[in-house]
Amino acid sequence: MMHTNGEQSSANPNYGVVPSPDAESYSGDVLAALRADAELILARYPQKRSALLPLLHLVQSVDGYVAPRGIDLCADLLGLTGAEVSGVATFYTQFKRHPNGKYTVGVCTNTLCAIMGGDEIWDFVSAHLGIGHDETTADGMVTLERIECNAACDYAPVVMANWEFFDNQTPQSTIQLVDDLRSGVPVTPTRGASKVCSFKAVSRVLAGFHDGLADEGVGAGPASLEGLRVAKAQSAAKAQAAKAAATAKAAPAAKAAPAVDTLFETPKGDGKAKK
Repeated sequence: MMHTNGEQSSANPNYGVVPSPDAESYSGDVLAALRADAELILARYPQKRSALLPLLHLVQSVDGYVAPRGIDLCADLLGLTGAEVSGVATFYTQFKRHPNGKYTVGVCTNTLCAIMGGDEIWDFVSAHLGIGHDETTADGMVTLERIECNAACDYAPVVMANWEFFDNQTPQSTIQLVDDLRSGVPVTPTRGASKVCSFKAVSRVLAGFHDGLADEGVGAGPASLEGLRVAKAQSAAKAQAAKAAATAKAAPAAKAAPAVDTLFETPKGDGKAKK
């Protein structure tokens, strides 16, 4: 159940929408599982309030967003107020305050990606799906977002699906990506894991419960490693030059022959100068 504060925007159906405070509580078995996982998270932190971020990811992994009951549970576990927990949940964009799609597709429209085609990708995929920023398709499969930076400028323009990289994208390849995600066709990220997990599954990983995919696939491609290659080459050249200079300095200096003026050199034996 949802209610709105003020008039709802027709351009963005999520604008002003907040979860209803009378949402139902967790069932007994779900609550027990959440509390058991929460104990594992709390054990990592000397001060339990430091566990708020992973706990928010944990409740999001169950509800698909940070629901009021998730806020209440985090507050209860950490001895915080609901306002304190909500203040954190609304600060970070990875925490959703309304139901999210199974896949969050983020199109980078920051400077480099934008001029490399990110703006065009956004326009095409937004029109194709019929949704705007932070909106979800009617089938609940895809939530579309504008991303300020995907931290992959060397592969611009970049699109992410649940924070997995899809590099060097085009409008056509991105439309194919969202169509495949919606239809259940397996998609393989450009780098990293071999598949795109659901938003709930990824939220559980972010809570600290690893899925074993962290070291799967290529983490850094040739474009990312080019700077490292150049730096290593320059470092090796400098080391070689320094070694050569040290060797030259350590070698004994050769004796220089005295300079002789052959025009007025005194001949041996007769004492007369040459003319």
